[in-house]
Amino acid sequence: MNDLIEAARDALENAHAPYSEYHVGAAIRTADGSVFAGCNVENSNYSNSLHAEEVALGEAVRRGHREFEAIAVSSAARDGVTPCGMCRQTLAEFCDRDFVVYTDHGDAVQERTLGQLLPEPMSADRLTDG
Repeated sequence: MNDLIEAARDALENAHAPYSEYHVGAAIRTADGSVFAGCNVENSNYSNSLHAEEVALGEAVRRGHREFEAIAVSSAARDGVTPCGMCRQTLAEFCDRDFVVYTDHGDAVQERTLGQLLPEPMSADRLTDG
């Protein structure tokens, strides 16, 4: 867990957040123990901004990973930021309800599951040929 928090903290140092000035880093651990990190990349058109969790997950997927154990999220404020709803849904595409989400509260780390944060995600089995 501490290695993921440290990787997330390192990643937030590279965040591009000129508008919100809210730097976020994330680090995701794959089933084989590899760690991929990402940071938020803001755009003046906020809807085109990339979230740290998306960047970390995207890099892991780009490298061929599809199974994940945990993610850690940290902000420069160390305020316990959790993945937003969009990032929770993106994680749910690859991760089950027991996937661990660590949040950085400065001197403490809180552990939750994706199922706690997103109790009823959209999933392939909910889609129909309507």
